Amino acid sequence: MKLLIEEDPLLVLPSLAKEVGLNGSIFLQQLHFRSLISKNIREGHSWVCKTYDQWTEEFPFWSFNTIRRIIYDLETKGFLLTTSAYNQMKIDNTKWYRIDYSKLVPCAAQHDPTTSPERISALDHNGQEQLPTLSKPITKECKNHKNKDIVEMNLDAVHSVITYLNQKTGKQFKANASATKKSINARLTEGYTIDDFRRVIDLKVSQWLHDPKFRSYLRPSTLFTPTNFENYLNELPVTPVRTAPPAILRPPVFDFSKGED
Repeated sequence: MKLLIEEDPLLVLPSLAKEVGLNGSIFLQQLHFRSLISKNIREGHSWVCKTYDQWTEEFPFWSFNTIRRIIYDLETKGFLLTTSAYNQMKIDNTKWYRIDYSKLVPCAAQHDPTTSPERISALDHNGQEQLPTLSKPITKECKNHKNKDIVEMNLDAVHSVITYLNQKTGKQFKANASATKKSINARLTEGYTIDDFRRVIDLKVSQWLHDPKFRSYLRPSTLFTPTNFENYLNELPVTPVRTAPPAILRPPVFDFSKGED
């Protein structure tokens, strides 16, 4: 007996569907996945550029007008950010899309911010709120990497760190490189912050940038590995110790003009 599912399914997060509707949650989930593999990085954010016709190919079960209504609804609610400012030609009105992840944070508990049953059930054993996260849909691209670690941490944090590193070093590292995302997300999971990454970058840039031997080590694979990152973060810049100049000894001066007392 064959199962009904004979092709790649789309995933739906119930809490997200409750907030933005079933159609909106399907659209955001797929956009989230497209953002993870997108090479369109602008101002530290990952964007997806598609026409309405291309979205219709992405979602063949929706009509052209339905997709436009879904996008308009998500834009109005603030979950979806769009622009056409990155198009090379002014007459090109193709939209660029990204999710405003900050809008998704309060979804799980906004109905009662204090003691609602929904909020209580969303707390872990430490009393910390467990917020819903978007999972990756099962698609052809995903199946090719099913045996690899899937990193779905904050995309903005990764882009912020790599943008800062590129500014300080003059290099052009890619924020969507899998190894780079994996190492940064691993440190974020351990509790380190973006400020910690910047401290490490500032420290090693000050030491290595103008040293031909070490300049090549100003790279994510060196700076953000577990052992190196912790060591660099706890490494204090060496400052010279200032000591007082030695006292100058002068012989005493005697005045014999007054005679003895």
